[in-house]
Amino acid sequence: MELPWAEPYKIKMTEEIRLSSREERNKWIEEADYNLFNLDSDKVFIDLLTDSGTGAMSDKQWAEMMIGDESYAGSRSFRKLKTVVENVLGFPYTLPTHQGRAAENVLFTVLVKEGMLVPGNSHFDTTKGHIEFRKAQAIDCTIDEAFDINDMHPFKGNIDLNKLEQVYKNHPKEQIPFCLITITCNSSGGQPVSIANIKAVKELSDQYGIPVYFDAARFAENAYFIKEREEGYKDKSIKEIVKEMFSYGEGFTMSAKKDGLVNIGGILALRNEDLYRSCGNFGIIYEGYLTYGGLAGRDLGALAQGLLESTEYDYLKSRINQVEYLGEKLIAFGIPVQKPIGGHAVFIDALNFLPKVPRAEYPAQSLGIELYLEAGIRGVEIGTLLADRDPETRLDRFPKLELLRLAIPRRTYTFKHMDYIAVALKNIYERRDEITSGYQIVWEADILRHFTVKLRRA
Repeated sequence: MELPWAEPYKIKMTEEIRLSSREERNKWIEEADYNLFNLDSDKVFIDLLTDSGTGAMSDKQWAEMMIGDESYAGSRSFRKLKTVVENVLGFPYTLPTHQGRAAENVLFTVLVKEGMLVPGNSHFDTTKGHIEFRKAQAIDCTIDEAFDINDMHPFKGNIDLNKLEQVYKNHPKEQIPFCLITITCNSSGGQPVSIANIKAVKELSDQYGIPVYFDAARFAENAYFIKEREEGYKDKSIKEIVKEMFSYGEGFTMSAKKDGLVNIGGILALRNEDLYRSCGNFGIIYEGYLTYGGLAGRDLGALAQGLLESTEYDYLKSRINQVEYLGEKLIAFGIPVQKPIGGHAVFIDALNFLPKVPRAEYPAQSLGIELYLEAGIRGVEIGTLLADRDPETRLDRFPKLELLRLAIPRRTYTFKHMDYIAVALKNIYERRDEITSGYQIVWEADILRHFTVKLRRA
């Protein structure tokens, strides 16, 4: 008999979590204005709000925490991080930041101006927020297959080259600071981008003189899918794939709280020294000195070690297998999810799950609240609330997909927790016809409203 697969780690420490009563959860979610972000963490049993900074670090990462060099300038911990970014990811210039949106802020301050266009594949919320805050526009060029949850295209994060070329043809290159490739593509369901597509985007962009950058929060998971799904990469290591993947870009922003395997941190990495110097000026203003960027030395050391660990195949297989396990359980229950299952999360199609909830009453948010009330599980809406209002008309933007994302923290929950989540959703699905209304907005911010919005029952 073939030996079954097992996790490539053992557990050294546990953290107590408590399952509350439904009556308690009803009270707490009302007090939180029906915004799952407003819940205290001790009122949540299984927290799938995000996989950003919520995972468990390894013993080697904790060792780095103990030996971190807290020097203001030129610390050993920074040198470790710089060496890993150069050797593993292939970029000579590294600016640490306190998290990914800070890296975006630094880069976009230099490159993105009013009236510009930034094409890419389904920009995520903070990315689009930074672009629109600067009165520029994010243009989604994702392939159409990404918006059909039952299409089994292996690389649903790919950019449609025809859509991208139309942007390039119809606008002067001075209006397009760069093309941004998000790996994996979160908004389309944690879907990967193929090497072939990255290379083709690079070649097309070169023809028009447009540089290519990456939103690289989940770059290692993207490399895993390339190894598993793309012809010619089966026998390559994850690190080899990562090196090639990044070779087609001029730089990246990264929330290191994902595939950096740390609880805080970000990176802006670049090839061009002049751009590094320009960004460095703003890095100093916004984040701190060039060699710490808003992070303690211990965090820099843990991040350097995390990047080494996340680019190992056994770790990635363990991580992604757990996400796939949950996805397959939900599919077996008949629950509509984005397929194939993505790298960091399972995305539930709320429009098909709750067909009687009007689109204007936020079906994905409604499903997220139902899941919390049912079982104390916190997910996050990736739908109309997150899509925000059109900056010009101030009307809701209705995205093609209305999703509830269940983001799985790394090395944190067991397969029994996955079983619990699946059954909770099955229970809701069996009574879905009873759920006929959603929520209305009481108050919202002008941008990135989903983080702080206040709602009431419709």
